[in-house]
Amino acid sequence: MNGADRLCDTLLANGVDVCFANPGTSEMHFVAALDRRPRMRCVLGLFEGVVTAAADGYARMAGTPAATLLHTGPGLANGLANLHNARRARTPMVNVVGDHAGYHLPYDAPLTSDIDSLARPMSHWLRRCTGPDDVGPAAAAAIVAARSHPGVATLVLPADAAWGDAGGPADIAPAQIPAPRAVPEERVAAAAEAIRRAGPRAGLLLRHEGLRADGLEVAGRIAAATGARLFAPVQIPRVEAGLGRVPVTKIPYAIDLALKCLAEVDVLVLVGAPEPVAFFAYPGKPSRLLPEGAPALLLAEPGEDITGALAALADRLGAKAPPEVARPAPLEGAPSGDLTDAALSRSIAMLMPEGAIVVDEGLTTARSAFDLLKGAPPHDYLMLTGGAIGMGPGAAAGAALGAPGRKVVALQADGSGLYTVQGLWTQAREKLDVVTIVFSNRAYAILQREMRNVGVTEFGENAKRMMQIDDPAVDWVSLANGFGVEGAAVETAEGFHAVLDYALSRDRQGPFLIEAVMA
Repeated sequence: MNGADRLCDTLLANGVDVCFANPGTSEMHFVAALDRRPRMRCVLGLFEGVVTAAADGYARMAGTPAATLLHTGPGLANGLANLHNARRARTPMVNVVGDHAGYHLPYDAPLTSDIDSLARPMSHWLRRCTGPDDVGPAAAAAIVAARSHPGVATLVLPADAAWGDAGGPADIAPAQIPAPRAVPEERVAAAAEAIRRAGPRAGLLLRHEGLRADGLEVAGRIAAATGARLFAPVQIPRVEAGLGRVPVTKIPYAIDLALKCLAEVDVLVLVGAPEPVAFFAYPGKPSRLLPEGAPALLLAEPGEDITGALAALADRLGAKAPPEVARPAPLEGAPSGDLTDAALSRSIAMLMPEGAIVVDEGLTTARSAFDLLKGAPPHDYLMLTGGAIGMGPGAAAGAALGAPGRKVVALQADGSGLYTVQGLWTQAREKLDVVTIVFSNRAYAILQREMRNVGVTEFGENAKRMMQIDDPAVDWVSLANGFGVEGAAVETAEGFHAVLDYALSRDRQGPFLIEAVMA
């Protein structure tokens, strides 16, 4: 048994049975070991950014980490943007990066790089295997780190550690994952006292387990008993939403809207979330979104018992009555006319099936989708978390693999979708039930908005050439077909509604792409 065999067996013993991969020569012994273990599902991404995004989407839905396999420093570098998003989402992931054999590194071969320095900023945990005997313990430690922090654990696997003798077969016991840490009682007491004083001018900012159905139910009881408002961050790793679930107010991305949203909050209790801040700095506008003097009090952070902390807070506040969950009136009448943000979101809310998973990288388009979908059947909603665009196609593939049997609806901005369009090929190869809606405004519309935010209202030729992608226009249906995905382009609200109805039909399986050519 070599080190690569030991790595595979350690992963499988700990329930890590999916590997998203784009391997190279240094990883061939690991590939051979994976080939000897049919229990491991190996999923190829044609670009490393697809690989890391897919591992992110998978773990958000499955609740357990997948492994990645990346080829040396350049392969890791290609995947770093979506590792950044995964790190911001606190997604559990075992990120395996191959390297040259240790004795080969001094020769400075073309692919030699400082992998550890590349990996460290995008990882919560990092370790380099020192030899074949170290691979098993290092892999177990990576799994513990990924699941207990939680977050991205990067394991660097030199080729000689992979091919070297790791001893005979051995029974590998699952690693002991520590239970989430209990929240100190003084935090609960301080949060309860602050909410009592502020009443309806108090807020709870929820993330992670606080945005699952059970956590939302407890938070809803607190809100019903005290008048406190429930918020979600600008970018949400995952929220269980839809009819029958306690709704939350998502803090807007645009700074003026975000400041207005939080203007009447005197104290904000952080439940698995950091304090909200502006996405960027703008001249004359604050970085902190809370009103001046309003404190942000930590109740629980990732790695702690967030659901237990909410329950303790509810008990201290005497919040026992179940929350009243409003049932919005059903949407009636398919939209007609131009393809606008509101028309697209309305059709999605009307047609989306129960149990769907929404992967939202719509950016400037589908801004109303989150609120309209509160009246849709129960679903999960995943968002871009770190601001590094190009998450959507890969994350949608990963989410479909992490929750098999459920429709995935990917809301995809056209400019960012082109970063990792290769993810469509992975969706086709794995026969994944993903419906991708490309919002084809043929521009980096978010950059146009940001130019206006800094006071530029007239765009000259150079600015236009950096923010428009209409010359030539991208033919998304041809791209989809080229990757093996069926697709259709629509230019009216009626056309979109009809094609979406077909794409989401119960008996239709496999990926489908709709190019919505925006008005």
